[in-house]
Amino acid sequence: MDVRWQRLIDAAHEAMEHAYAPYSNYPVGAAALVSDGRIVSGCNVENAAYGVTLCAECGLISELVRGGGGMLEQFVCVDGRGEILMPCGRCRQLLAEHAAPDFAVRTVAGTTTMEGLLPDAFGAVDLRQRGNPDSKGARHE
Repeated sequence: MDVRWQRLIDAAHEAMEHAYAPYSNYPVGAAALVSDGRIVSGCNVENAAYGVTLCAECGLISELVRGGGGMLEQFVCVDGRGEILMPCGRCRQLLAEHAAPDFAVRTVAGTTTMEGLLPDAFGAVDLRQRGNPDSKGARHE
């Protein structure tokens, strides 16, 4: 396994250890390599009002933006046993907003692209094409 993937898996596992999952008992951690070399991570944070639970990817994207932005190059998500997970549909959309053109996602079957993860993703370009000039999309400074 590529050393970069192992670093991301380790970072995702470390993030998972901080998860707040008292209702499902299903902790999740996620980690990604940013275009500037940083690794950002996040964990799931459950809530008694289940619909407002935050996925690990939400925390990861928040850390990315708080840390100055950038483009995600590689991504991995793990469960409490350290097994690789696929992000849910909502989280795939979050990742697409910040994915580099060559974004790679580690899956149980190997590695896939953003197109493989979320074919025909809807994004800022679609909003601009529909006449919303204020839609500049993600900040990638």
